[in-house]
Amino acid sequence: MISSIEIARTAVRALRRNKTRSMLTALGIIIGVAAVIAAFAVGAGANKSIDEQISSFGSNFIMVFPDRSAQQSGNTMRYLTYDDAKAIEDEVSGIEAVAPMINTSATIIYGNTNWSTSVTGSTEKFSQVQDWEIAQGRDINESDIRQGAKVAVVGKTIVDKMFFGESPLGQSIRVNKIPFNVIGVFVSKGQSQSGGDQDDFVLVPITSAQKRLVRWTTPGRIGNIYIKGVSMNALQYIQSETEVLLRERHRIKTGQADDFSVRNISQILEARRKTTTIMSMLLGSIAFISLVVGGIGIMNIMLVSVTERTREIGIRMAVGAKTMDIRAQFLIEAMILSMIGGTLGIILGIFTGYALASLTSAPPIFTVSSILLAFFFSGLVGVGFGYYPAWKASLLNPIDALKYE
Repeated sequence: MISSIEIARTAVRALRRNKTRSMLTALGIIIGVAAVIAAFAVGAGANKSIDEQISSFGSNFIMVFPDRSAQQSGNTMRYLTYDDAKAIEDEVSGIEAVAPMINTSATIIYGNTNWSTSVTGSTEKFSQVQDWEIAQGRDINESDIRQGAKVAVVGKTIVDKMFFGESPLGQSIRVNKIPFNVIGVFVSKGQSQSGGDQDDFVLVPITSAQKRLVRWTTPGRIGNIYIKGVSMNALQYIQSETEVLLRERHRIKTGQADDFSVRNISQILEARRKTTTIMSMLLGSIAFISLVVGGIGIMNIMLVSVTERTREIGIRMAVGAKTMDIRAQFLIEAMILSMIGGTLGIILGIFTGYALASLTSAPPIFTVSSILLAFFFSGLVGVGFGYYPAWKASLLNPIDALKYE
């Protein structure tokens, strides 16, 4: 019986004689493996991004904001108000904290330096709801809210861009030309998953924002309300009770559309997760089909190779090659083709994963298990689809094979 090493050398020589055909045969495997790796990497990266967003927002987090498509009720425009937020905090159980908010943009001036940033007007509950910590100074408090005090807590980016190493505490900055005294600095959070700078903002008392920055005509009007529940299990109850309470306060009759929306952040992100999963499954299906097509291509080319090399097979059998030797040679050829395709597919899959991830702003995650699985499956395809041609070659009659032209 011929040694395994000699069989492998013979298989390699046979493939090298037809390099172009061999590479074209492996192309289906290359595409299939690349698709498998890219699908796993992009899906894992997107899910990790969603998990980090849930973690940064807090999974027990609810947002209430105006529904502008339904705000018109007769001749009256209805908005969320500061009293709505207080009512939710007082009347809905299961809540840890409620933060009414106003978000606007402004130009900040200190000395000869100016900087465009976002300004948030809120209460002392803002930091609790959004999980912000104070690095220097103090946070805004109830007294600041009652007085409409012109005080501000700034993010790390504001300190870096405006003060250049100088302590901001006690300094006066102008927000849209209105002076605010800096009383504190937040601990840096860095960039968000979407690439935004979380530290580039200024927090002021919501009453100061209402009176001095936005100057809305509707009394007590706010932009939105953030609610933090005591636990994940309490969210559904909080959401339904908040909807009932706001419908009562806004005098919305049965059958009328709400002029607000209540959204559970984990529900929003979970919907995104499902979309990502569906896309990963779609890519995975395409990858599976590509591998099957690649396997069929290998089987087809190997059958052609058996026909072309019938006389060679007859000569080998005549000089002592056994049935198992012939079968092993063609199986090894099929496996080598699939392994070459698997290796090149891994390289292509990594490049493809990064290219696709650039469209989703979530870096791909390549795991050893997914790469090994794709490589193993490519080898399995080679064995599975290469077995029939190998079996057919091993059953040739030596005398008939030697007569074949």
